Amino acid sequence: MDQGPLVSEQIEAGARFLGEFHKCYPVQAAFWLKKSEEGAWYLYVVSEQITDDNFDVGYGEVARIAVTIQDPWFNALQVKLIGQDDPLATAVADLQRRYAGRTPTRFHDRTLGSVTVDEIYLYPSPIPAPVP
Repeated sequence: MDQGPLVSEQIEAGARFLGEFHKCYPVQAAFWLKKSEEGAWYLYVVSEQITDDNFDVGYGEVARIAVTIQDPWFNALQVKLIGQDDPLATAVADLQRRYAGRTPTRFHDRTLGSVTVDEIYLYPSPIPAPVP
């Protein structure tokens, strides 16, 4: 089922979330991704401190922040935490190196690692401060 375009309200809500999440887990990369086969947008958060041993704690922090920010454009169920060694994180790190800058970047119809992507919105690095 096609979820439609990623809108600025979702991007801004994601940035607010990332600003808060970064206080607990340093974020190396963050991006909205719409896989070709799923059609839904997910906010991927890459942190070197996310491991197999603490995914549950990380997702607990996602839920806590979602309650705190109470943004109708943010859905904790759309967040996917991944470690730096994840193939998707590695592919995005390569994009960051090639398209370094302080502005967000969008890509369409790409393959990242083994994932076919309709669209990706890559937050600039370092992660921007939350918008009040």
